[in-house]
Amino acid sequence: MQNRGLIKFIAIIFALVSIYQLSFTFVANKVKSDAKAFAAGKSEKEVKYLDSIGKEKVFNLGFTSFTYDEVKTKQINKGLDLEGGINVILQISVKDVLKQLANNSTNPVFVKSLTDAKNNQKGNQSYLDAFYDAFDANSNGTTLLSSPDIFGNRNLAEEIKMQMSDSDAKKVINKKVEESIESAFRVLRERIDKFGVTQPNIVKLGTSGRILVELPGAKDVDRAKKLLSSTAQLEFWETLKVEEIGNYLGSVNEALKKTEKSAVAEAPKATSKIDSLLVDKTAKDSTATKADVGPFFSKIVSGGQQGSPVLAYVKSKDTAVINGYLKRADIKALLSSDLADTKFVWGKPSEKSGDVVELYALKGNRTNTPPMSGGVLVDASNSYDQTGKPSVTMQMNGKGAKIWEELTGRAYTQKSNIAIVLDNIVYSAPGVSSGPISGGRSEISGSFTIDETKDLANVLRAGKLPAAAEIVQSEVVGPSLGQKAIDSGLNSSIVGLLLVSLWMLIYYGKAGWYANIALVVNLLFLFGVMASFGFVLTLPGIAGIVLTMGTAVDANIIIYERAKEELRAGLNLDEAVKKSFSWTGAMRSIIDANVTHILTGSILYIFGTGPIKGFALTLLIGIITSLFTSIFITRIFLERSVSNGTKLEFANSWSKNWFTGFNFDFLKIKRGTYIFSSCVIIISLVSIFFVNGLDEGVDFVGGRTFQVKFEKTVEPTAIAAELSKKDVFESAEAKIFGTDDQLKITTKYKIKEEGVSVDTEVNQKLYNALKSHFSPSMTYDKFINSYDGKELGVLQASKISPAISADIKTNSFWAVLGAMLVVGLYLVISFRKLGYSLGAIAAVVHDVIFVLGIYSLCYKFMPFHMEMDQHFIAAILTVIGYSMNDTVIVFDRIREFLDGNRKGNMHQIVNDSINTTLSRTINTSLTMLLVLLIMFIFGGDSIRGFIFAMLIGIAVGTYSSLFIATPVLVDTMSKKDIEEIDARHAKANA
Repeated sequence: MQNRGLIKFIAIIFALVSIYQLSFTFVANKVKSDAKAFAAGKSEKEVKYLDSIGKEKVFNLGFTSFTYDEVKTKQINKGLDLEGGINVILQISVKDVLKQLANNSTNPVFVKSLTDAKNNQKGNQSYLDAFYDAFDANSNGTTLLSSPDIFGNRNLAEEIKMQMSDSDAKKVINKKVEESIESAFRVLRERIDKFGVTQPNIVKLGTSGRILVELPGAKDVDRAKKLLSSTAQLEFWETLKVEEIGNYLGSVNEALKKTEKSAVAEAPKATSKIDSLLVDKTAKDSTATKADVGPFFSKIVSGGQQGSPVLAYVKSKDTAVINGYLKRADIKALLSSDLADTKFVWGKPSEKSGDVVELYALKGNRTNTPPMSGGVLVDASNSYDQTGKPSVTMQMNGKGAKIWEELTGRAYTQKSNIAIVLDNIVYSAPGVSSGPISGGRSEISGSFTIDETKDLANVLRAGKLPAAAEIVQSEVVGPSLGQKAIDSGLNSSIVGLLLVSLWMLIYYGKAGWYANIALVVNLLFLFGVMASFGFVLTLPGIAGIVLTMGTAVDANIIIYERAKEELRAGLNLDEAVKKSFSWTGAMRSIIDANVTHILTGSILYIFGTGPIKGFALTLLIGIITSLFTSIFITRIFLERSVSNGTKLEFANSWSKNWFTGFNFDFLKIKRGTYIFSSCVIIISLVSIFFVNGLDEGVDFVGGRTFQVKFEKTVEPTAIAAELSKKDVFESAEAKIFGTDDQLKITTKYKIKEEGVSVDTEVNQKLYNALKSHFSPSMTYDKFINSYDGKELGVLQASKISPAISADIKTNSFWAVLGAMLVVGLYLVISFRKLGYSLGAIAAVVHDVIFVLGIYSLCYKFMPFHMEMDQHFIAAILTVIGYSMNDTVIVFDRIREFLDGNRKGNMHQIVNDSINTTLSRTINTSLTMLLVLLIMFIFGGDSIRGFIFAMLIGIAVGTYSSLFIATPVLVDTMSKKDIEEIDARHAKANA
C-alpha cells in the first residue's frame, strides 16, 4: 500500500484527537457524579452545585486547564431518552402574528382566510402558505393584501404601499413573520437559561415557525410548559436611584445580622452609598482588608454609583439568596410607606459582566401594573446615533406616545431612568438627557455593541408581537427511565461487541484479530467524532452504534472472502491481499454497497426528527469510520503480517471450508420463490388494507401517551375502561409495556386544543382516575413530575398534535419513496443497466411490504409493541439500506463474471455469481442478525419493536437479494442481450 506512513500518521493523530475529545466527557461525568453524591437526591441542590463550580478549573492537562463550563460544552451530550427531562416543540402562532400585523382587521375576506387556513392546512404546508392559498381563493382578485383595512394599515405604511401587488406584499409579510419568530426564539432562549437546568437546548426548525426546546433534567412538567408557552411580557418601569433606596438596604443588612450568621468579606473601596455602608468604620486599622459586613452586604460585589439606577452588583449564584431575603415579610416591613410597592429585579447577564448581575429597584404600585407595556410598540430596530455608536430606535403608537412623553418627562425632571423589562429581567435602563420625548419615536444609546443593539431590538419587537407559542409536541422522560435506557444500551453494546469479535476469531482466525482491532479503533473514532462536533447521543443512537459493529466487520468480511478466493485460485498470500484491496477485487463492491447505505442514511437524517436524526447521524458516521478502519487499518496489519512471513489463511483449520463449495441452482426455483413471495405480498396487503390494518402510533395519528408504572399488576382492559368514562377521557387504550405492572396509555382527549391549561387538565384527570391504584402517599406532583429515583407513576409522557403527526406521516412517505428512487437511480448510473435497478427496487418493495405485513398480522398478540411510528420508519429505511447492500454485492459479482471470461451461459454465470458470494452473504447476515438479536434482548422495551422490524427486514432482505433481485434482473434483460452474453462467453472459452 502506497503512503502507508501517511495513513499511520493520520490514524495516530485521529486516535489522539479522539482520546482528547472523549476525555472531556469522562471529566464531566466525574463532576456530575460528585454533584449527585453531594446533592443526595435533591435535583435543585445538584443544579446549584454545578452552577457554583462553573468557573472553577476541573481539568488540568499541564499545558492548559479547563473550567467545568468549558468541559461540559465539549462532552458528548446525552439525549433526553438517556438523561431524562422535557422535550417540547413549540409552534409560534402565525395566525396571531397576522392579526397583529393587520391591526386586528375585521375584513371578512381576511377573517375567513384565517379560519380556512387552519382547517385546510395540509401535510408539511406552513400556516402562512395555507393562509395565502385561502386568501387567493376567497378574494378571487377582488381584495388585495395591501388594502388599508388589512395589511396596508398605518403600522406597515412605510413597507406596504397602497395597491401593492399581493406578490410584493407577501414578501413584506414573510419578513415580518420571520422577525416575530426570531423574537420569540430569543425570548424563549432567555427563559430557558433561567429555568435551572444544565445544558438546555433551543433550535429553530427551519422556516416552519416551530422551535425545539430541550430541558435535560427538568422535573416540574407543568411549570416548564407554562414558562415556555406564555407570551412575552415586555414592560417599561421607572427606576429608583441608589440614594433613594440605600438606607433601606442598610436597614435590611442590620436586621439580617440578628437572624442570620455573621458574614466576613473583603471590604471594598467606598465609592457609593452602599459601598460606604459596607465599610466597618469602627476598625482602628485603616489597612484591614477583612470586615464583618453582614449577611446582605456580604453577597454584594460592589455598589452602584451615585444617581445610578443600579443598586449593586451581585454574583449570579447569590441572586437566589438575595431574593429570599427581600421577599421575607419582616424585611418588606422595613420599607417606608412611599417605597412599599418597590419591585426588586435583576439585570440581564452579559459577557462583559461575566457571572455578575445588576440589582435594580422599580417604582411599583398596588396593582403591580407597569406605566407602559410593550403592546404600544409599533417597531424597533438597531441603528447608530449621531456619533456613530450602535443604538436602538423604537416607534410607539398614539397611545404609547402620550404615556412615553409623560414617563420621559418625569425621568428628565427627576434625573432618573426608565427600565426596559422583559419577563422580569432588565435589558436596559436608559436615562433621558434632552427633556420629554414626544411623537413616540425614541433612540436608546449607550455603550452598546452591535450584537447588543440587535438583541435589544428583538426584545422590543417581541413586545410588539406577543404571538402565542403553542405546544404541538412534547415528551417527558423520567431520570430513572433514562438510567435504565443507558444500562440496557451499554449491556447490548458490550454483549454485541464481544459476540461479533468472537465470531470473527472463530471464522477468520488470526485475520479476525486484525478485524477486531479495526473494530475497536472504529468505535474510538466514532465517539471521537461525536464529541468533537457536539453530537447528542440517544437510545436509537446507541442502537446505531451497535449496528455499526455489524457494518464495521462487513467490509472486512468482503475483503477476507475475496482474499480466500484468490488464494484458492492459486495466488500467493501477498498477491491475494493486494488483489482483495484493489478496485477489481473487493473495493468496487464495498464502495457500491456503502454508497447505497449512505444514501438511505442521509434520507433518514433529512426527514427524521429528534432521536431518529441521532440514529441516522450515528449510522452515517459509523459507515465512514468503518470504511477507513476496514480498508486502511486492517490492511496495515495484513501487509505487515505478509512482510514478516507470517502464515495467514483467513480461516481456522476447522472453519476453512465453512460456507464454501455451494453449487445451488437459484434460477431454477425462481418460479417457486415468485409464487411464495407473491402469496406473502397478497396476504400482507389484504391484512394491511382490509383486515387488521396497522397499529398506527401517536406519531402518525396524534394523541397523548403515558408510560405508567403501578405498585402491583393491573389489568389493561380495566384501566382502559376507567379512563374511557365520560368524565375522564371518553376513550383510551391501555397496553402492557414490558412488565405486567407497567402500562402504555394512549388517548386523543382534547388533542386538537392547545394550551398549558389543557395539558394540566389531562394530567389531573389521569391522576384522579388512577390514584386508587396507588397508596395514599402518591400525590399529584409525585405522580406527574419527575425526580431522581422515581419508580412509580408517569415515567414518560408524550404529546403529538394532529398537525405534527400529519407532517411526520408525510415525511415518512417521502423518506421511504425517496430512498427507493435515489438508490435505484444510483444503481442505474453505477451499473449502466436498468435491469440492475429494477431487480434491486423489486427486492426492496418486497422487503418493505413483507415487514409491514408481519406487523399487520402480528401486532394484536405479540408481547411487545409493534406500532407504526418514527422508529419503525427508521427501521424500514435501515432495512432498505441493508437489502440494497446485499443485493449490490451479488450484482457486482454478476457484473464481474459477465464482463470476464467465465465459462458457461447466462444461467450458469448468474448462479455461479450467487454461489461464490454466498459465504459473504451468510457471514454478514449472521453478524447483523446476531447484534440485532442482542439489542432485541437487552435493548429495552422502548426500542424492541424498532429492533424487531430490522430483525425481520435483514432476514427477508437476505432472502430477496438471492431469490427476488437476481431473478428479476435476469427476467428483465432482453433476449438479445442474453444471446449476446452467451455467444461472447462461448467464444471466449472455445
